[in-house]
Amino acid sequence: MIWIIVGIVVILLIFVVSNYNKLVSLRNKVKDQWSQIDVQLKRRFDLIPNLIETVKGYAKHESETLEKIVEARNSFVTAKTPEEEMKANSELTNVISRLFALTEAYPDLKANTNFTKLQDELTETEDKISYARQFYNDSVLLYQNKLEMFPSNIIAKIFGFKEEPFFEANETEKENVKVKF
Repeated sequence: MIWIIVGIVVILLIFVVSNYNKLVSLRNKVKDQWSQIDVQLKRRFDLIPNLIETVKGYAKHESETLEKIVEARNSFVTAKTPEEEMKANSELTNVISRLFALTEAYPDLKANTNFTKLQDELTETEDKISYARQFYNDSVLLYQNKLEMFPSNIIAKIFGFKEEPFFEANETEKENVKVKF
């Protein structure tokens, strides 16, 4: 009889340890994927001052757009949580798209090789951010599923595992793009 009880306890212990380790692994993967987004956001963050300085020379009266970019960049710097960084990232994405729209009004700017190089680097970075967001959200989905599915949800509650936020597009990013010819 004692061997049966010991066997049940060992099986239960293996089950708890296995589920706990899987939850830790998934949580760490979410953190890793967020850090991948963070790397790309910081790369974009570093490119923006160079882009602004290039544009300033050509579009002196477009200071409002440039100021909004600086404000959005600063709000990203002061963000403390991933949620705040996500919000700041959305704001920055919006104002960067307005900056790119300025190039249509300034043919000399569009022809500037320094500007086009910076624009290409920023576009490449935006693509990397998009992919990193997708991988992050996939990792969050796996983690959330494990948190909510039985029986691992019991282990998650016992050990205090918390949900992670998805990286979602804001309302302006969901709007249709207006193209004018």
